[in-house]
Amino acid sequence: MSKERIFLSSPHMSGLEKDYIEDAFRTNWISPLGPHVSAFEQETADYVGVKGGVALNSGSSALHLALKLTGVEPGDVVFCSSLTFVASANPILYLGAEPVFIDSEPGSWNMCPDALRRAFENAVRLNKLPKAVVVVNIYGQSADFEKIKPLADQYNVPIIEDAAESFGAFYNNKPSGSFGDFSILSFNGNKMITTSGGGMLLSNNQKALEKARFWSTQAREPVLHYEHKEVGYNYRLSNILAGIGRGQLRVLTDRVEARRRVFERYRQELSPVSGIDFMPEMKNSRSSRWLTVMTLDPSTIKPSVNYLINQLSKEDIEARPAWKPLHLQPLFQKCLFFPHHTGDVAQSLFHKGICLPSGSNLTDAQQSKVLSIIHSVLKS
Repeated sequence: MSKERIFLSSPHMSGLEKDYIEDAFRTNWISPLGPHVSAFEQETADYVGVKGGVALNSGSSALHLALKLTGVEPGDVVFCSSLTFVASANPILYLGAEPVFIDSEPGSWNMCPDALRRAFENAVRLNKLPKAVVVVNIYGQSADFEKIKPLADQYNVPIIEDAAESFGAFYNNKPSGSFGDFSILSFNGNKMITTSGGGMLLSNNQKALEKARFWSTQAREPVLHYEHKEVGYNYRLSNILAGIGRGQLRVLTDRVEARRRVFERYRQELSPVSGIDFMPEMKNSRSSRWLTVMTLDPSTIKPSVNYLINQLSKEDIEARPAWKPLHLQPLFQKCLFFPHHTGDVAQSLFHKGICLPSGSNLTDAQQSKVLSIIHSVLKS
């Protein structure tokens, strides 16, 4: 008998999605756009507390359009968090711009305000301010916008909040995704909620959102024939997938609570082990704990991160290292990087961090198995 695969973060359907899907079939709204798209946009915007949203086929599409809306052009500079998935920076390259990477801070693992300040001061010296700052909320936790936003405002540079991993989180009692001039969400299969594949662009700037809708539907001019004056994209979300999203949105709070319980059990059972720690939660924030990330101190813990991942894999359990920082990726080897004042925090977290199975549908028995193997490896 084959082993049951335990995934890092698998889709978790509620059953509510079926009602919306069946409605789409019954009304024959199968192609892109439709009433579920419009409703999903407004319901998501209402949850986040912004004026509107544009449902798209991926978070990357949303980030691409957000960068275009801030006026990013070839040769421009865009500041971006380094400790994140490559999708946070690839759209910068789509537009021919140059990313400059900002290190993390130990207290949140997100963008370091001090490193950001030094990056801005350097940009002033070079007379080349960035067109935007892409602030990424990793692993379910918001960045420290109380310190980051005044810096961006001081230089009149818009913030794009990459909340792909933090939907359902809160910072200063405000939902993640509400802090940027533009914010983006991802509904990929492994995220807090999923539409199979999809994303959303959010903002209080309704005029800009209308422009994003225009670009996302091939930039077709509002005339009887097919008229095009600008480059457009095939980026819109389908009515069926938006229906899935509406069903998922209804259980978002439950999904956050389930993942927080998973995190808390890992923390309670493993943090007593010397050399083990977990991603901290800022006092003024409430993480969605999209992924539980544990760190192993190599001076205390003998098994390496990679060894532990391989041992879990032998038992058909998916675990992964923390994000490899973008400033260490070959794709970005020529880009500037501004570290934390104590050193390269992002690189340290990459070497020490391990993402554990964290899904909201992870059973107690599955988590017990993961914990048992971790304890066994540590003892050996």
